[in-house]
Amino acid sequence: MKPLMNASLTRFARAAVVAAGVIVANLAAANSGGNLLPFAADSGNVASVQRGARNFMAYCSGCHGMKYLRYNRIGQDLNIPDDVLKKNLMFTSDKLGDQIKVAMPAASEQWFGRVPPDLSLETRARGADWVYSYLLSFYLDETRPLGVNNTVLAGASMPHVLWELQGWQKKAEHAAEGGHGGGHGGGSAFEQVTAGSLKPSEYEAFVTDIVNFMDYAAEPGKQARISLGLKVMLYLFGLLVLTYLLKKEFWRDVH
Repeated sequence: MKPLMNASLTRFARAAVVAAGVIVANLAAANSGGNLLPFAADSGNVASVQRGARNFMAYCSGCHGMKYLRYNRIGQDLNIPDDVLKKNLMFTSDKLGDQIKVAMPAASEQWFGRVPPDLSLETRARGADWVYSYLLSFYLDETRPLGVNNTVLAGASMPHVLWELQGWQKKAEHAAEGGHGGGHGGGSAFEQVTAGSLKPSEYEAFVTDIVNFMDYAAEPGKQARISLGLKVMLYLFGLLVLTYLLKKEFWRDVH
């Protein structure tokens, strides 16, 4: 009975977090003039976060580090054995207790005009919907040094490192002013120029996994905090019932 109860609490907590995330994402999109796609991070989805860790290490860790997250914490939280962690996710260190350091040399500031930011807290600072929309909103722009721009962050110095997966897209001539990015659906702000190795839906799933991992990395203890909070709420609710019954027992003879 206890494992079933714990599983039910976990599912309830995940559903509550996703629902809250959808509300926050919609409010953020509305406040930003419609430039953000609605997205609710689900860092409790361990399989998605595992894939996101793999994707991040393969495509992002060359330029971006995560100095507030250690490899052994990833292994512990995501149920990844040490040998798998070392073989597939550790490219800048062989010590499990090390922080995730950037692989790029110190010349990165000269190459891109600024040092690529550490991503430990980027999703928490900007919002998961911002990061999700950003990774979907690169488009060809001949006026930019690297040939690409971004509708979410105009003038971004970051190259489109996922172009082989998404392909190249350009701004749609018919796109409405302030239309959101993403490249899909009616009224899309983009038109596909060349196809990538992934279908649009597969690329969106790929980005979802990365953002879920970044959301986890921003606060690794969030799921434990949510689980503890639910237990505390259940305890307080039970205490409230007992207190009410005790009050009735004390005051029964008064009436």
